[in-house]
Amino acid sequence: MSAQAVISSHPFRVADALAALGAGFAERTVAINAHGDRIGYRQWGERGPVVVLLHGISSSAASWLPCAQVLSHNMRVLAWDAPGYGNSTPLEQAAPRAADYAVRLRAWLGALHVAPDAIVGHSLGALMASAYVAHAPTAMQPKCLLLLNPAQGYGQPGQEDKSLAVQAQRLATLDQLGIDGMAESRHAHLLRPNATDEERAWVRWNMKRLNDGGYRQAVAMLSGDDISAYLSKRPASTPAQVACGDVDGITPPQGCEALAKTFGLPFALVPSAGHASYIDAPDAVAGWIEQAVLSQSQNA
Repeated sequence: MSAQAVISSHPFRVADALAALGAGFAERTVAINAHGDRIGYRQWGERGPVVVLLHGISSSAASWLPCAQVLSHNMRVLAWDAPGYGNSTPLEQAAPRAADYAVRLRAWLGALHVAPDAIVGHSLGALMASAYVAHAPTAMQPKCLLLLNPAQGYGQPGQEDKSLAVQAQRLATLDQLGIDGMAESRHAHLLRPNATDEERAWVRWNMKRLNDGGYRQAVAMLSGDDISAYLSKRPASTPAQVACGDVDGITPPQGCEALAKTFGLPFALVPSAGHASYIDAPDAVAGWIEQAVLSQSQNA
């Protein structure tokens, strides 16, 4: 790989995360429109820059807890359950696009009366974050967009066969195993090969809380959308960065670095981290986020 920033890693104890979940990172819900649609979310911290965390296809707001705990020392952390996840109202579309999730994201932030200082999108959440930035008005643009282990989607021209194959494979796995079986069989793939039993248990705990319908909508979005279409519309005034776990087998570093190069964005590796890099290395990822937010504050 070419020269790039490297950030360190540090493990966490899942028992501590579970003990802190209800108290420090308790679930909340808020109505986002007159139709009664709601977003479930978690918050840690009351003051400082607003950092918005968007989870991936197999996860939830709760999964961010170890990283959010670090960030909350200096920031107000907001992590949503995407539409169709947790207690968040599903989207109306059977096959939504990232732009549909971005509409809900903007409505959620509006309901909370906050403008984001940073939006961090992990995996499929990176598609949602990019779609948000592509269409948000200037007043609601984040000061920085951070794409962590970004899923790029399979909706690019020429990818039709791959798109259909990905969708069929994921839905077949869901139909054959169900949510619980999928969590048991797939959870370890999100982490580095030598992840601890506690880290694996944390991923499995989150995966078992997926909703069938919300997951199917997310699969449709992953299969049919394209992150580049949104990043090409990112305002020049909204800086962005990309980071990836160095042993990520789901969105490999080479692809993440290529995306960063395409759009001229800084790229960082998270050492000894797989796809769920913010679980493999919560302190390191929190440090990357803090550095990005601090840099924008200094440049303001």
